[in-house]
Amino acid sequence: MFISRRDLLASTGFLLGGLTARATTISGALPWRPNAGSPPEPAQPGPWLYLTLAEAAAVEALADRIIPPDSDTPGGKEAGCAVYIDRQLAGPYGRRAGFYLRPPFLPGGAQQGPQAETGPAQQYRAGLAALDRLCRSQRRGMPFVALPDAEKDEILAQMESGGDGAEAQAFFELILKDVREGFFADPIYGGNRNMVGWRMIGFPGARYDYRDWVGRHNENYPLPPVAIMGRSDWILR
Repeated sequence: MFISRRDLLASTGFLLGGLTARATTISGALPWRPNAGSPPEPAQPGPWLYLTLAEAAAVEALADRIIPPDSDTPGGKEAGCAVYIDRQLAGPYGRRAGFYLRPPFLPGGAQQGPQAETGPAQQYRAGLAALDRLCRSQRRGMPFVALPDAEKDEILAQMESGGDGAEAQAFFELILKDVREGFFADPIYGGNRNMVGWRMIGFPGARYDYRDWVGRHNENYPLPPVAIMGRSDWILR
C-alpha cells in the first residue's frame, strides 16, 4: 500500500515560511502507530459492571422510551445505550477522574460545570432508586419497567417538567444526555450497536478522508459508516 504525502509536505513547507520539501512515498509500515497517544478503552461484552440487574432493566426501559424503536431503526435498548451507560459509570466518567473533588461544594451557575459533591455513578444510583419509589407509589406498586409505554411516557414528562422535584428533573436531563451519547457515540464504547445511530442519520463515521465530499452538499454519502476500530480488511500488505 502506498500513501502519498505530497499535499501534506507542500502545505507544511508553506506554513513554515517557504521551507522546501521533497514529496516521498511510504511503503510497508506506517511512520506512526494507531492509538499511540491516549487510545479509548473498548467496552467488553459481559455482565453489568456497575448497574445492578434491576437498575440495568430500568435504564434499558428508559432508553427505549427516550429513543423508541420503529420499523426502520432499533430503539435505545437494542442499540446498547444501557451498556454504554454502565461502562461509563464503571469507568473514569462515573468516578469523575480528573475532577477536583474536595469541598466546599457550593451551588454553581450553568456555565461552571458540575459542582455537586456526588458524581454520575452516585447520581444514577440515587436517581434510579427515586424513580422506583415514585412509580411504585403512583402506579399501583409497579416498577418503571412493568408500566405500559403510555404510563412510562407520563412519568418521563413529569420528570422533565420538574413536577417531581429538581432532583428528578436533573436525573432526567442526565440520562437523556447519556442515552443520546450511547446512541450516537462510536461503537467502541458499547452503544450504537452495529452503528444504527450513524446509519439512521447517514453519518459516515471515522473514515480517513472526506476531501472529495466537502463541497458536495445535499448528497447521500454512498459508503457505509466505519468505526474507530476500522474494518478487518484495513491491513497493510
